[in-house]
Amino acid sequence: MSIFLNENSKVIVQGMTGSEGSKHTQRMLASGTAIVGGVNPRKAGTSVDFEGASVPVFGGVAEAMKETGADVSVIFVPPPFAKAAVIEAIDAQIGLAVVITEGIPVHDSTAFWAHAQGSSTRIIGPNCPGLISPGRSNAGIIPANITQQGKIGLVSKSGTLTYQMMYELRDIGFSTAIGIGGDPVIGTTHIDALQAFQDDPETEAIVMIGEIGGDAEERAADFIKANVTKPVVGYVAGFTAPEGKTMGHAGAIVSGSAGTAQAKKEALEAAGVGVGKTPSETARLMRELVGA
Repeated sequence: MSIFLNENSKVIVQGMTGSEGSKHTQRMLASGTAIVGGVNPRKAGTSVDFEGASVPVFGGVAEAMKETGADVSVIFVPPPFAKAAVIEAIDAQIGLAVVITEGIPVHDSTAFWAHAQGSSTRIIGPNCPGLISPGRSNAGIIPANITQQGKIGLVSKSGTLTYQMMYELRDIGFSTAIGIGGDPVIGTTHIDALQAFQDDPETEAIVMIGEIGGDAEERAADFIKANVTKPVVGYVAGFTAPEGKTMGHAGAIVSGSAGTAQAKKEALEAAGVGVGKTPSETARLMRELVGA
């Protein structure tokens, strides 16, 4: 199985006619994703020809869902218009909204996060690479050719480290790999993904990648200790970051001992999670766990 995304997922792309949306729609199609439509109110009624497919453009998410049965939207809308695009997807009650856009103001992210509470829409992102269930579907910008279908679940704050871990463990393969994004306000958390992987019978082990800043990894460690029976290994980016500096993602700021890589490592190890000092060491820990 996989989590959140599978071979039956029907995907629309908000912002498909833009340069990034168009480029990654082609890549998603090439990896086998069922892209059933795009959304652009100014180009409604037209279609876009990709290699091997002609994809219709709809005026809105609700119309696209009605005409195609879509249950996933991948959002490449530029930052000034992203909040409206996500809220439109939520109001249309799409099951999964994958917000790739980076640079969305935190105030806007907070607004659409709040709007989604109690709705039927799960948000992944913003500022994330999306998610892939290899061999089944790919919603976002994760390269599809660096791994294969397998038994590991991966959840990561960092897009680049998502790709590296997928490649390091490509011979074992993944059920689903999710990049949740590194902004301070995100829709799907480490804990959400950990619960889903715990519930997925075909995911046998989990890799969790975090980074300095905030307390998401500490909270995830508490959750693992209480709720996760499958083996988990982890990596925390930022061991060499200077204290008090904002590093990389908007959420990666350390204040005192809170949010440091060492504090996160200790919290995870206390929950029985093996933590590598490098991504490659973390991959090696996973190999030892699964006997590969």
